[in-house]
Amino acid sequence: MLAKLHTFSLVGLHAHEVQVEVDISPSEDSKIVLVGLPDAAIRESTSRMRRAIVNSGFFYPDSGVITINLAPAGLRKQASSFDLPITLGVLAAMGQIDLSILERFAVVGELSLEGSTRSVRGCLSMAIAASKHPHLDGILVPGVNAYEASVVENLQVMAVDSLAQAVAYCTGDLLMERVPGTATQLLSQQRDYELDYSDVRGQEMAKRAMTIAAAGGHNILMVGPPGSGKTMLAKRLPSILPNLTGAESIETTQVYSVLGRLPSNASLVAHRPFRAPHHTISDAGMAGGGSIPMPGEISMAHNGVLFLDELPEFSRRTLEVLRQPLEDNRITISRASGATSFPANIMLIAAMNPCPCGFKNHPKKQCTCLDAQVDKYLATVSGPLLDRIDIHIEVPAVPIEDLSDSKNGTPSASMRKQIQMAREWQVNRFDRRAHNLNAQMQAAEVRDFCQLTQDAKQSLEAAVNKLGFSARAHDKILRVARTIADLAGTETVEHEHIKEAVNYRLLDRQYLSRCHTVN
Repeated sequence: MLAKLHTFSLVGLHAHEVQVEVDISPSEDSKIVLVGLPDAAIRESTSRMRRAIVNSGFFYPDSGVITINLAPAGLRKQASSFDLPITLGVLAAMGQIDLSILERFAVVGELSLEGSTRSVRGCLSMAIAASKHPHLDGILVPGVNAYEASVVENLQVMAVDSLAQAVAYCTGDLLMERVPGTATQLLSQQRDYELDYSDVRGQEMAKRAMTIAAAGGHNILMVGPPGSGKTMLAKRLPSILPNLTGAESIETTQVYSVLGRLPSNASLVAHRPFRAPHHTISDAGMAGGGSIPMPGEISMAHNGVLFLDELPEFSRRTLEVLRQPLEDNRITISRASGATSFPANIMLIAAMNPCPCGFKNHPKKQCTCLDAQVDKYLATVSGPLLDRIDIHIEVPAVPIEDLSDSKNGTPSASMRKQIQMAREWQVNRFDRRAHNLNAQMQAAEVRDFCQLTQDAKQSLEAAVNKLGFSARAHDKILRVARTIADLAGTETVEHEHIKEAVNYRLLDRQYLSRCHTVN
């Protein structure tokens, strides 16, 4: 008897349909033949399947050849989510259950030896694929993945905690209700952030730069001595960013689901990610990789913040992998078998000292670094990468008067209010376009939407001629100036907006001109 079920296999962030075909033929020997390019985890599923059937109280034959085909044969399959569909297929092929009730359902799930279900990676991607399939109405998932799958609209999600429960559902002995959708409720309950910019004393100019960066989605580099507040400023950025939209939340959750980083019984990532990898991270850890490519830190920061503290301490090769995602908002990993793309719509925040000891140009402490040491330290940050960072600011040491002041600094709520206003301008400006942030404007859009007054044009030309900005830096200045104008509520970009935006590029010359000469 031949049994067929629908399931899915992950390729990158997306799930591809796989049909599980099980056939049992008589033989004196007991043998299992598994074909269809399975990986090691799937090949081991046959052992889990046998013990789960027996320990759940069902019959398993002592003889016969069980042939299991995973179609299409040319697609390489991975993960343990095939346990449950293979086991149900074997039971149906032996005539112990009828699969007609699952004709329009996909089945995913890992099994323990006692027959209970375990969570699978990428359940959300599989649920999304099932909702788009013309011949599927729902998906059968482990109980711990139920809420994750339930965020997909127009899809019946059935949750089972064991093989016995799945069989009872197939035979009609157990009536189950679909898991209710939870996406709207979760997004409406997004939690407040514990960290607030009111904790940061002084550094009001740096907070202004962070407001501009958050308003326009700009990348930012902070340069200053140890203890000046760079990390505090970075960690509080999510507190002023707008809440995740439903689409953004699902995209971000897909990344964490595929990596198996989504907590049990969780359904959505409801707040913007903040990732701060250590400077010893490899380029594969940053970008993603593996024989079967998986997302890295860049994609885990999708729709959120990637914070690189002590930027020059990262290897240059690791930093260079940032160049593509900062431009394209996607990162592509190529292998001999093909290329896989992962989302990478991130805000990059980088922090660094002005020199190895950290006290170059410090008003009270003496720098002990030689010029050659400073050059080597700064040379890690390449000119092309620096060009892709919109805002460069100096974060000086905080005076003791500011630290001892009992008055709180500017709170996140005040900054967030300004940012929401500027974001509304951008949403109206980029209506029906692929993006809605000034930082993501293409060259033609920069010309269309950055209308400069005559004084602003002259100011920009003088700055470019004097400081030698690249063409990319020129456009970055215009994008930042556009955001400053949005915060001011003006349609045109004026002289003071260009002047402030140029000031945020002065570290090109002040700190890194020598580095570029070395390169």
